[in-house]
Amino acid sequence: MNWDVIEGNWTQYKGQVKAQWGKLTNDHLDVIAGRRDQLTGQIQKSYGVGKDEADKQIDAFEKYLANSRPS
Repeated sequence: MNWDVIEGNWTQYKGQVKAQWGKLTNDHLDVIAGRRDQLTGQIQKSYGVGKDEADKQIDAFEKYLANSRPS
């Protein structure tokens, strides 16, 4: 799955993002609006991790979504 799909269907994925990163509030998710760079920055702020770690977590999340999609 590529990030454009997630961004385009952000309202459908917000719940899964919130489940993955529970420290992110609904306000954070509204500001992020599906933009990967915004999500990266907010994960860095909320969890105190570096950009590389945040990107790694998002990559793993993308793979999880791709593998959990019905065929």
